[in-house]
Parts: sequence; structure tokens; C-alpha cells
Amino acid sequence: MKTEFILQAVDAISIAIHAHESEIESLDRAIGDGDHFINIKRGVTTIAAMREELSALPADVALQRIGMKLLSTIGGASGPLFASFFIAMSKTLKTQQEESLATIAAAFADGVESIKQRGKSDLGEKTMLDVLIPVAQTFRQQVEAGADMPALLTAIKASAEQGMLSTRDMLATKGRAAFLGERAIGHIDAGAKSSQVMISAVCDLLAQT
Repeated sequence: MKTEFILQAVDAISIAIHAHESEIESLDRAIGDGDHFINIKRGVTTIAAMREELSALPADVALQRIGMKLLSTIGGASGPLFASFFIAMSKTLKTQQEESLATIAAAFADGVESIKQRGKSDLGEKTMLDVLIPVAQTFRQQVEAGADMPALLTAIKASAEQGMLSTRDMLATKGRAAFLGERAIGHIDAGAKSSQVMISAVCDLLAQT
């Protein structure tokens, strides 16, 4: 993974998140705290402002700096979770060194695992993990199967979409939505939707390179 690609991914994510602003905000108003999009936008803006500092750094150090910055700038539950994700990814990249899809898949999986540990949450609880966990599994499985890039990206996007849609019929057990009980059923989780949007944006970027 190159730092240049990380910065390109931030730009692609920013465009995609803003394009889905009304949808994400609507979902969060329905069953969330109403600040999810604000926090995501703040995070993307913060990372973009670090471009000059990050561009001269190797990828693992850049991800570590991003994680530490997000920890101090994003409010709500999102800040510590996304910070944990980037810091865990940076540790994996630093220890493995080898530049390969398998290494990136492992780093992504470790980042997702850190979110699980930090949020004390798992699959099936109507959170971003209902997208991130299946995507991490799909990513690793496709790499191990030797899938080419188009097949890999198609599988990851499909996994993210399915994970996001699966939250509609779930009973929430985390966050404000948990207090709504069965009233949260029928609504897609905003964190799952924003995660799906971000993953799809990165996949589309990779498809163009």
C-alpha cells in the first residue's frame, strides 16, 4: 500500500460521502444520534488537511498518524472506533512489510477486529460491523482463492451492499438505536450505510488504477 493511494482514497471517500449526505443523515435521524454524518465529514476533512504531512511518510506511519489525529478530532462513538481501525492497520503493515494484496487484506481484517474489540460489538448487532466483518472475510477469501482484481472488487462491493441491507431487519443492541427496541427494525443503520459507501468508493478507485 502506498501513501499516495491512501490520499487518493480519502478524496474518493469525501466525494462519495457528500453525494450520499441526505441519505445517511436521514438514516441517522431515524434511529441514531443525528451526528454520524457530521463526524464522518469531520474525519475526512481532517485527514485531507494532513495531506502535506502524510505525503512524505510511508503508509504504515501515515495510517498511524491518521488514527491518532482522528482520536483527538472526531466526537461521538465514531472517533475511537475509526482511530482504532487505522492504528491497527498501521501495526500490521509495519510488521509484515511485504507489499501484497494478502498483506492489505490482513491489515484490513486487523483493523476491523480492533473496532470489534473497542466497541465490544460483533456481527448481527446493527452496526458498521455488519458491513466491515463480511467485507474483511470476503477480501481475505478472494485473495486466498487467487481472484483477479475485477472479481475481487465486485465481490467486496457485493458483500458491503448485502451487509448494509441486512441491518434493516436487525434489532439494534448498541447505541441510541438499542433504546428503540423493535421500532429500529425496518431502518438501515447509518454506520453500515456510510461504511458501504466508503468501501464502494475505494473499490471504484482501484478499478480505475
